[in-house]
Amino acid sequence: MRHLFLLLFAATLLTGCAGLEAAKDAYDSLSESIFGKDNAEPPRELSEDFVPKATLTVKWKEGIGDGYGGQRLNLVPAVTQDSVFVADHKGLLESLNRLNGEKRWEVETEMKLSSGPVIHKDNILVGSKDAEVAAFAVADGALLWKTSVTSEIVALPAIANGVVIVRGSDGRITGLDEKTGTMLWSHDRTAPPLAVRSKGGPAIADDLVIDGYGGGKLLALRIKDGQTEWEAVVALAKGRSEIERLVDINATPVVRGDILYVSGYQGGVAAVSQKDGEVQWRQEKLFSHSGLTGNKRSLFLSDASSDVWRLDIRNGNDLWKQKELHQRRLTTPVLVKDKLVLGDFEGYVHILSQDDGGLLARLDLDGTPIEAIPVVFDNVIYIYTTGGELAALTLE
Repeated sequence: MRHLFLLLFAATLLTGCAGLEAAKDAYDSLSESIFGKDNAEPPRELSEDFVPKATLTVKWKEGIGDGYGGQRLNLVPAVTQDSVFVADHKGLLESLNRLNGEKRWEVETEMKLSSGPVIHKDNILVGSKDAEVAAFAVADGALLWKTSVTSEIVALPAIANGVVIVRGSDGRITGLDEKTGTMLWSHDRTAPPLAVRSKGGPAIADDLVIDGYGGGKLLALRIKDGQTEWEAVVALAKGRSEIERLVDINATPVVRGDILYVSGYQGGVAAVSQKDGEVQWRQEKLFSHSGLTGNKRSLFLSDASSDVWRLDIRNGNDLWKQKELHQRRLTTPVLVKDKLVLGDFEGYVHILSQDDGGLLARLDLDGTPIEAIPVVFDNVIYIYTTGGELAALTLE
């Protein structure tokens, strides 16, 4: 289903087609490029003989409004020392006690929420389908400010140095004053003929905003004024047709020291210098547009076929590949203790070994897809399903 959405979306963005025949050719070419033999395979069935080697337990769970409402959104839990914050697509915003799930407060924002919440100090940031960005108070959910931008907000906002960084679905990056929501600067860029709708967004590295986009390009903007520090091509297009050459660095970059780790649709995985965008190494045989996770030694990702990989962070060499969750539309893997946690399209939470990728535990929540990246805080796993179930899980 994810690839079908991409196919239809990309086909609508194709420019330069002369009439229906050209559009049909583009559709056929994109279908072949995206689906192929591997992507035509059904999701791997979970083994009924699975014997867990770890215990995954529900500490508490609560229903949160209407969840995603069947839409492709980026509503994720935000966790602090005391609270968990979560929203649904109709605009409900809730704060719950992190330890027991008891409701602290709830507000009806009257917004069609599509992104967030993101917590920074005393502010809760959210984005909407109607191109609105709003800040609410952590203490009681009171509206602090609301600002309109140019398009729907799917990427999570990023905040640093008093500036809220927002990227709209049209690719425009905007810097807003964290206290007032006033626009400080805006950076527009030329959209490529084809684009891939993505939940990935900008990352902040020191005083730079790092974001990838179509054509395999990576961009660094100064956070204070939005001026370009550098722009670099980090992935090369291949193939003869426009569809085959579609490359989009659309996963949120991972920042480790002075190195950026990036990936995206048909863009491979690359390590890039934060200083000037120079590519340190490139792994071309796999890519992820859901996102990467890293520690000091390794990168972990779920590729386009939902096979999970561990790469050596020094050179991109693959250390293991896990195929038992093939085509199960996995979330970005997240580190928990010495393991990984991922969600899938049937509402299962999976625990994998970081050492070899072996399956250690799994748990079915409410049967609806898990698309929000799991959040780990103090070794507790917080999962939000598209059906609106928020659960806190412990792993032993």
